[in-house]
Amino acid sequence: MAPIYVRYEMPKELVNTVYEIVEMARDTGKIHKGTNEVTKMVERGTAKFVVMAEDIQPEEILAHIPMLCNEKKIAYSYVPSKKELGAASGLMVPTSAVAISKPGKAKTALDGLVKQLPLKSE
Repeated sequence: MAPIYVRYEMPKELVNTVYEIVEMARDTGKIHKGTNEVTKMVERGTAKFVVMAEDIQPEEILAHIPMLCNEKKIAYSYVPSKKELGAASGLMVPTSAVAISKPGKAKTALDGLVKQLPLKSE
């Protein structure tokens, strides 16, 4: 069965960079964890960057977030593991998505990453 929504593949180096940016923003800025929190931050336009885990089941849980991000012109990316995303977020449990609202010391790295992301077709 084909995926419900279109994802793009992230090169391994960029995935590692995304995890590092989430960790840095967690320590020096502000992040929001979980699908509901991320959805609120995107709808309010306060999210600067969104990260979603690819191994979420069912996929429909996150299907609305890329569309909202495109609508609000907020950059987003994917990482392969909800467990690693949770760890990068400072959680002992997996998380489906993270929104960075204040990048803190991760701002420069985040700006560089956003320039490397594929263009959205929507």
